[in-house]
Amino acid sequence: MYYQENMVAHKSNIGKTLVLLLLLIILIMGGLLWFDFLGVINAKSFFSPIYRIAGLEPQTSITNTNGISSLNSNLDADRLSKRLEALEIRTQELNKRESDIAAQELKNKQIAEDLVEQKKSQEEREKTFNNEVKKYDDREVNIVKNAETLTGMPPAKAVEIMLAMEDQDVIDILRKVEEIAQQNGETSMVSYWMSLMPAERAAQLQRKMLSK
Repeated sequence: MYYQENMVAHKSNIGKTLVLLLLLIILIMGGLLWFDFLGVINAKSFFSPIYRIAGLEPQTSITNTNGISSLNSNLDADRLSKRLEALEIRTQELNKRESDIAAQELKNKQIAEDLVEQKKSQEEREKTFNNEVKKYDDREVNIVKNAETLTGMPPAKAVEIMLAMEDQDVIDILRKVEEIAQQNGETSMVSYWMSLMPAERAAQLQRKMLSK
């Protein structure tokens, strides 16, 4: 009786061992199958019939490499896109800077042209002023010279010459004669000359001299 019980227990232990061994084999096979599918290990020749039956495509090193290559290609394309974008921004900045420089150069050119025109205008004004001064100086010299010459002439001859002149020229000479006489402390010939002139011409000259 005891022997039979030992035999039954022994057979039961063998059965449990076989079941555990079978489960272990199944787990090992399943792990290998899964790692092979992921491409971690290479067991394709062993599991290829199972893959064909299941209609699956294992993850091979080639496909994995292709995936990495595709990822690298995407990264390169992204980097290239960013570089092109940065280059475009830089190009726009350079174009704007070039446009600003051109506008500033045009403005500076306009300012330079205006300065040249202003300088020419200033030079023209100075030239005109100098000419007027020279004319005035020349006239002043002539007036002084005529006043001295007429003062040294006989009064009748001096009056004859002045009657042939324009009123303004006569007035300028008479004023200069009086000025020179005052500077020298002498008596002016103007009153005597006026008395020798026709009354109408003398009155006209006196009126103009007083009005100015």
